[in-house]
Amino acid sequence: MPEPEHNQPRTLSQDIGDAEISYLLYEGRGPTLILMHATGFQPWLWHPIARALAPAYRVIAPYFCDHRSAEPEDGGLSWMRLAEDIAVFCSRLDIENPGLVGHSMGATVLTLAHAELDLGARGLILIEPIFLPQDVYRIRLKVDDHPLASRSIRRKSRWNSREEAYAYLKSKTLFHGWDREMLDLYIEHGIKEHHTGGLALACSPRHEASLFMGGLHYDPWPLLPKVSCPALVLEGELSENRAFIDLKKATSSMKHAEYRLIEGAGHLIPMEKPGEIAGIIRGFFEDT
Repeated sequence: MPEPEHNQPRTLSQDIGDAEISYLLYEGRGPTLILMHATGFQPWLWHPIARALAPAYRVIAPYFCDHRSAEPEDGGLSWMRLAEDIAVFCSRLDIENPGLVGHSMGATVLTLAHAELDLGARGLILIEPIFLPQDVYRIRLKVDDHPLASRSIRRKSRWNSREEAYAYLKSKTLFHGWDREMLDLYIEHGIKEHHTGGLALACSPRHEASLFMGGLHYDPWPLLPKVSCPALVLEGELSENRAFIDLKKATSSMKHAEYRLIEGAGHLIPMEKPGEIAGIIRGFFEDT
């Protein structure tokens, strides 16, 4: 059954001077929330969560994949540059003191924007942020040496039909725990028609690799004590990142932060438990 039209966001874009950022807008009567996605994904994967938050909140989900050109072999697209972009984006839209919610790359970018670029925030929810061990930021890895960029640049990205793409994705462990609507949204919005025929990933393997490489440019750890707003750090119980990212340490480095473990979830918590995440976001910002 098609979703009612009033549940659908508007798809808009904003000029930030030397680039243009597309975004989803869910109108609401309350404060603005910014939802930032993970590397290689789309703002539409916030849809079940944003739909649950609006109209109590005005929800904006920007798309950060290909609004700037960068080659992975040249170091990719710095996440500090992305932080600058989201700060300008909020300024151009006259957004003041929003609630900031980010997943993975998006969580780190919002942390940089708030702590280093003074993007004001009523609160900050960081879902599986990428705060790598500090020694990693001192190493200049090549694409082939980067554990995520090396895989993403070789990722299968072309299919003949959506049915073929769906079958392929369902065979991958990464998608096993996903909520069914989330997987449908990924198939609908994360895969597009290719100019040579067939279908391709909307965020190409090279763009995704450039984003992974860009995450090594700036060490976020010295900025964590500068996070001045209330913060909530969420970690998946089953996340592979727990082996090398210490989110309890990151939480203790912030002034007003709380750590919470999400049971039965991996790194992709919003895709696996959208209802639970919507409830956490609502409760956190009601309290703050």
